[in-house]
Amino acid sequence: MESGIDLQGSVIQILGGFGIPAGLAKVIWMPVPMLLMLVAATVGVLVSVWLERKISAAAQQRVGPEFAGPLGTLQPVADGLKLLFKEDIIPMRADPWLFTIGPAIVVIPVFLSYLIVPFGQNLVITDLSIGAFLWIALSSITPIGLLMSGYSSNNKYALIGGLRAAAQSISYEIPLALSVLAIVLMSNSLSTIDIVNQQADYGILSWNLWRQPVGFVIFWVAALAETERLPFDLPEAEEELVAGYQTEYTGMKFALFYLGSYVNLVLSALFVSIFYLGGWTLPIPVETLTQWLGVNEFSPAVQVITGSLGITMVLMKTYLFVFLAILLRWTTPRVRIDQLLNLGWKFLLPVSLANLLITAALKLAFPVAFGG
Repeated sequence: MESGIDLQGSVIQILGGFGIPAGLAKVIWMPVPMLLMLVAATVGVLVSVWLERKISAAAQQRVGPEFAGPLGTLQPVADGLKLLFKEDIIPMRADPWLFTIGPAIVVIPVFLSYLIVPFGQNLVITDLSIGAFLWIALSSITPIGLLMSGYSSNNKYALIGGLRAAAQSISYEIPLALSVLAIVLMSNSLSTIDIVNQQADYGILSWNLWRQPVGFVIFWVAALAETERLPFDLPEAEEELVAGYQTEYTGMKFALFYLGSYVNLVLSALFVSIFYLGGWTLPIPVETLTQWLGVNEFSPAVQVITGSLGITMVLMKTYLFVFLAILLRWTTPRVRIDQLLNLGWKFLLPVSLANLLITAALKLAFPVAFGG
């Protein structure tokens, strides 16, 4: 079912009503999705930082931020302003070019990945036929920036942190890609829109969570390792490395690492909801609900309500996993580096490969249930 909300078509139509040619209207529209993406990602980070503080306070029986805005909601804004006005220091023996470029290489691919995240049938900035592959490709760029930042700092602790980040990312990138490949195999498409549509027929019963429970666990664990969340934050283990690859960074350069970490967390939770929890689809199919209520599912009002509910469902599913990630951070101990790499190479990799092969076999044996 189409959501009926086509922002691009609606904006072009409105601008056409003011006498603006269609070609010029498309040019005017082009920067709008990028700005929307930046605003949405930034707001998502502010919410996640506030949740991090509040959930950690609850886990430790504290109150948490209370005074910066209602219930401390402006505390993340205060943190950002503080970092914005801090002095930007470049160490004397550091490589200034690599030291400056490193944080940008970490953050830019994460923001670009939001281009393929769908919040509805027509609520996606760009529906690429290789969306899932593009996300994996972009996420593999981030460790280069981390290693570059650690190396250019001319600090042995920062260098070890960068090396750990690269080793960790490579270890968990492969199981994550194999779990995504199993989803792609069932969906017969790399498009994020097609992956969600493939889960829309029977509501909650058709979500990939039930057909890929092992892949779901592998994906979530690998995603936590990719975002360097506890218990997988070895690249910045304070008791071993002072602060990791960002030891020498101050001001906005440090803020970019901080921002990239939370943007990546929200992005990973978004992809969990898209790949395994049906994205914008409701637990009960919209067609069934409209039949029960006796209304026309293609009427404009129903389409708008459906689109709004779709956005709400994506955000609810996403922040459920953000909540779980934050809770895991404050309730689990950090693993050792050898345990971290053993988990990736000796357990997750063979299990994810076996899961992919079993999915292929089930696809041939039960094509109706597994996308044959």
